Amino acid sequence: MTTIDQPVSIDGDKLMQFVFQAVGEVGATLNAALVVMGDKLGYYRTMAGAGGLTPAELADRTGTHERYVREWLNAQAAGGFVTYDPSTGHYTLPPEQTVALTDENSPAFLPGFFQIALGTVQETDRMIDAARSGAGIGWHEHDTDVHDGCERFFRPSYHANLVESWLPALDGVVGKLTNGAKVADIGCGHGASTILMAQAYPRSSFTGSDYHQESIATARERATAAGVDVTFEVAGSTAYGGENYDLVTTFDALHDMGDPVGAARRVRESLAADGTWMVVEPMAGDKVEDNLNPVGRAYYGFSTLLCTPASLSQEVGLGLGTQAGPARIRDVTTAAGFTRFRVAAQTPFNLVYEVRP
Repeated sequence: MTTIDQPVSIDGDKLMQFVFQAVGEVGATLNAALVVMGDKLGYYRTMAGAGGLTPAELADRTGTHERYVREWLNAQAAGGFVTYDPSTGHYTLPPEQTVALTDENSPAFLPGFFQIALGTVQETDRMIDAARSGAGIGWHEHDTDVHDGCERFFRPSYHANLVESWLPALDGVVGKLTNGAKVADIGCGHGASTILMAQAYPRSSFTGSDYHQESIATARERATAAGVDVTFEVAGSTAYGGENYDLVTTFDALHDMGDPVGAARRVRESLAADGTWMVVEPMAGDKVEDNLNPVGRAYYGFSTLLCTPASLSQEVGLGLGTQAGPARIRDVTTAAGFTRFRVAAQTPFNLVYEVRP
């Protein structure tokens, strides 16, 4: 017996609504490159506080070609990043956009977010091959825009929140740090989190570790420039050195690890009896429907193209995913022998967990 498929009724208005939504998506995709371009060429910084500028004026002040500047400005105006006055031909960077696009110490600073996104999508061909084979793509295999953009995106949030609110939200940790504690920062990348803590608590000793040799080299340079005494070592999350740490921290890295349970076991072994593990992870709910929002959408995108492939490239390859949520993170810590777990703080982009033996 055969069946005849009935024709599907198409709502023309809904179809065109989706088409124009897709046009917006293409514009947004191209704008990621334009924002990185504007950041690297100094367009936003030059426009900040300058009032209205013509394309020729912006080109002259940045040493770039006016024809490119004109098209860039028009694209920025069409996207609402700058404003355009047709009566004068001037383009202006509004004060709110000025903060978001030029102030690297503001938690609203965005160019790093665009930079890591652009670096990530440049690997699309390799990602398609990996999706077919199930292979992973290591963090070290990516464009430097991924590494630099990651730090530039997360560092402003750490700068705004780490010392002022996240560490104080942990039971008894600030007192230990003030008096002199032993701290390990696992998966430290360029060392932004390690250096911030070392600056705030000079009596404490800090060791940062990451398997990515180039990131550790950068971290050492940053620590020297900041004038802080921090030790950085090249080591994976299950093999970093030291024991009896009063505090272990992991910032936006646990979900990238191939063996997060193994990493958690190493943390448990290396902690003092009354020590604390602070885990900072991307904002996420436990259910898919909890994450169907703009932040979740961005993080699911990074999870597909960057974080899950990084995990799959390592031993075990759990593929925890960027949107793991509190329940899955708790499962990881419980499997490693921890008995206490709670959400200590949060921002629109991060959840901060306090994990205790």
